Amino acid sequence: MEQEAYRHVPYDIEVEQALLGAILVDNRALEAVASLIRSEHFYDPLHQRLYDAMSASLERGGMVLTPLTVHAAMKADPGLQEVGGHAYLAGLAQAAPAMPNVRDYARILHDLAVRRSLIRIGEDIVNGAYEAPHEKPPQAQIEEAEKALYRVSETSRYGEGPLDFAESLRRAVESAERAQARGGKISGVPSGFTDIDSLLGGLQPSDLLIVAGRPGMGKTSLGTNMAFHAARAWQQDVEAGEESPRGAPVLFFSLEMAAQQLSARILSEQTEIEMWKIRNGRFSESEWEKFVLTMQDLSTLPLYIDDTGGISIAQIAARARRLKREKKIGVIMVDYLQLIEPSRRAENRVQEITEVTKGLKALAKELNVPVLAMSQLSRGVDSRDDKRPVLSDLRESGSIEQDADVVMFVYREEYYLKSREPEIGTSEHTKWLEKCERAHRKAEVLVEKHRHGATNKIELFFDDRFTRFSNLANEANG
Repeated sequence: MEQEAYRHVPYDIEVEQALLGAILVDNRALEAVASLIRSEHFYDPLHQRLYDAMSASLERGGMVLTPLTVHAAMKADPGLQEVGGHAYLAGLAQAAPAMPNVRDYARILHDLAVRRSLIRIGEDIVNGAYEAPHEKPPQAQIEEAEKALYRVSETSRYGEGPLDFAESLRRAVESAERAQARGGKISGVPSGFTDIDSLLGGLQPSDLLIVAGRPGMGKTSLGTNMAFHAARAWQQDVEAGEESPRGAPVLFFSLEMAAQQLSARILSEQTEIEMWKIRNGRFSESEWEKFVLTMQDLSTLPLYIDDTGGISIAQIAARARRLKREKKIGVIMVDYLQLIEPSRRAENRVQEITEVTKGLKALAKELNVPVLAMSQLSRGVDSRDDKRPVLSDLRESGSIEQDADVVMFVYREEYYLKSREPEIGTSEHTKWLEKCERAHRKAEVLVEKHRHGATNKIELFFDDRFTRFSNLANEANG
């Protein structure tokens, strides 16, 4: 049997030489390729050092790059002297193509570097799989491979490291232009709630947003409503052929509730059929028809629900990376934060929650998407006369307040009033009835921390029949 030919690591020395020679002939070529490649994209270590030296020289003082000046800057490099020093650099310049398309050369080198990275990852996966399971469990190996592949995927798409301020400003202007293209509306992902979007500018990329409250306040409902609005806005704009669609595909980690329960909530909200009817299947004919039509209409909604229980922050990150790559998700939601398992057991719960919040913030920055996490509050809120939550109610949970860009509390006075009815016929009962009337189906979203702007209290309408929040103005007009 004929032996398989030896496979070479993918690289192209001639293209590397042509690109370096083109830079020596016309220094503007370096500016043209700087956003596409870095020194590590070159295979030859000497070429890596040459590219670094050229970049550094040009940045330091605008010195003209020639074989002479580059040799002067690198005359102590033994690798350069070994290949001929100044003569090698002069040869690069002389052999440079007359009219080079340097960006094409850069793309070739970039693609070859990506292929080499994939080979390294493949070798790491094979070698890791041979290790004893107690040294590194298979799940940990899968998560590492996911992370490595995502890193290669993202760098191959954007080809960037740190951004200079000019590039950061350009992106800020682009964001403003996108908002202007939408008619001067928000720059982030719309939550569907006018006052929240006005205050925050929508759900902003790389932000960690916390929606906190005591049980029964409607945290999950608010998160579910936001998820639906974001996914629906994206779907509608894509179908309409909009260049800058609002909203985004959503990945929802539901750690407490099964996917079908979450879907039932959205169906209840959209059909205005009470949850108990959906659970028990007690529909009138017209309601059943409405239910089926709505279900068909929503079946293509870009909303992905992961209801795995006891999931770790590392698993959340791995699955989010995959969905970002495959489905272009633009929002991640987690219900709720305290149910996420830490990657490793810490001395106390505070340290474990700290690891989770830092992990969620890191994920928001890595994927450049808003991450919205629901959070429980301590019972201390219930023992106070004024039961509106404040930031100090989060402090026992470690770094939630510190790591979050936005902290919102959901508060419904009606929930507490129902459990504190005074004796009928007393003046207190009359006052209680008045309070109940004012608080009926109203909710407050208290934005107590906003890293990028002002805080405020936002009033919403809450219909507990359909677990639906909506803009108060809409309900008043309706």
